[in-house]
Amino acid sequence: MDPLHNAPAETKRLPFDLDWNLLRTFLVIVETGGITAAANRLRLKQPTISNALKRLEDRLQKRLIHRDKGHFEVTQAGQLLYKEALEIFGNVSRLSILIRDLGETITGHVTLALASHVVSPVLDEALAEFHRRHPRATFGIEVMTSSDIITSVLQRQASFGVCLVHERHEKLVYRRLFREYFGFFCGPAHRLFGVEGLKLADLRGETSVSFKTDRLTDALRPVALIRAEAELDAQVVGVSSNLEEVRRMIVAGLGIGPLPVHVAARDVADGQLWRLPPYESPPAIDIYVVHNPKTHHNRAERGFLDLIHQRIEELPIDRRDYVADAMSAHRPGKKQHR
Repeated sequence: MDPLHNAPAETKRLPFDLDWNLLRTFLVIVETGGITAAANRLRLKQPTISNALKRLEDRLQKRLIHRDKGHFEVTQAGQLLYKEALEIFGNVSRLSILIRDLGETITGHVTLALASHVVSPVLDEALAEFHRRHPRATFGIEVMTSSDIITSVLQRQASFGVCLVHERHEKLVYRRLFREYFGFFCGPAHRLFGVEGLKLADLRGETSVSFKTDRLTDALRPVALIRAEAELDAQVVGVSSNLEEVRRMIVAGLGIGPLPVHVAARDVADGQLWRLPPYESPPAIDIYVVHNPKTHHNRAERGFLDLIHQRIEELPIDRRDYVADAMSAHRPGKKQHR
């Protein structure tokens, strides 16, 4: 029976009359937290976005967002629509993948969304093994911010993601891939470069660069806490979501900054970076494999996700973490180990 059989005429017409682009625009408005931010992401003018929101609200006869100067709040109706719209666009985005996969023998495409410079032998070995087993399967790897990765997985645009996590979303499944440890570093031009025996207090007042998520309310909260304890200069002179660009600013001498200890190891050995305190108990950050259980994965996606989960189960956590590097290696005065 038609689920809309007994519905009012207005409700019956909605699926046929609604402009689906309005839903997409609404998703971006909610995800970016504002009209201006949504316009920037969609590369449209602000009045165009405002008009789209008004048209959607008029069509649904519901206020979706309360907004005035300095205030932005998604209404209860808006929150409900956002959840449903995610489901709609997730299903639509998967249609071509599922149809293309019919009758094929593991030749599908896997889209990975990764935080910048994820260094994980477990992930690398899974890629190599899967390619040996299914050489016709293809991969696409997109580097994004961790928050964008979560959005991409929620919308089913990415097969799964590998990223930092601040708050877990109830619709996603998280498996810890590894734990990395962050240290503070400076470049060759910095006054502390090459200085032995430093203490955290020696960093007081220093200028710094960092990641956009280096905040008490975000994924790098442990790093932000150490930054506050060290009493670094309150003004961060350079920020980026990309690890390579944070490294660039540190090496260039803009200020000291945080990097994963195991990632910075080669630069320390090559004399491009110098490790600063704290040397003991450095901030620990967990990196997760995240997937959406409601995503209709093709066979390649299912196979690769199963394989990486299997690798996580098989290897004990101490084989997946970088504990040794963080606690002992790359510390001034210590012999360096790769």
